[in-house]
This record gives sequence, C-alpha cells and structure tokens, in this order.
Amino acid sequence: MAEAPPRRPGGIKRTSKFDRRAKKLLPEQKIALARALRLFMVNAHDPLLGTHKLSSSSPMKGRWAFGFGFDSRVVFEWSGDIAVLLNVGTHAEVYG
Repeated sequence: MAEAPPRRPGGIKRTSKFDRRAKKLLPEQKIALARALRLFMVNAHDPLLGTHKLSSSSPMKGRWAFGFGFDSRVVFEWSGDIAVLLNVGTHAEVYG
C-alpha cells in the first residue's frame, strides 16, 4: 500500500506553468492563493483546503488538489515531502 502523503510539506516547488497561471489571477485570487499556501505549509490536509487525491481513472492519476476562493484549485503532486505545484485556476481550467 502507498505511503500516506505528509501532513506538513518539507517545501514547495513551483513549476513554470504554475507561475505563469498564477500571474494571471485577479488580485483577490492572488491574496486567497497566498493564504491557502500558508495554510497548506502548516497542514496540507487542513479541512479548509479540501485537499484530495484525484481519481485513479482520470488522466491526472497520482496527483492531488486543494481549493481556495470560490472556484479556484491548485493541482500538485508529491515528490517525497516536497509539494510540486503544477497548475492553478478555476475548476474548469485545471481539470478541463
């Protein structure tokens, strides 16, 4: 059985795609993202984030996501205890 992901990440690595997408967020979304990332660093599985593993039947198998704001998501994967941030945007943008 796979090891459970860490409660508290050892760090965060941002991909260039994540950074490009984050720059396009509205100012209030950027604030909400910053708050969510601070919370994520304390407890990656805080109920306010709704962190969940993505479906094993989807093309994103093995990846995780958490929400912030009304309809915004961060998609990431674990590399050891490092959270690699892959994408950010609305539900439709990151899953569609």
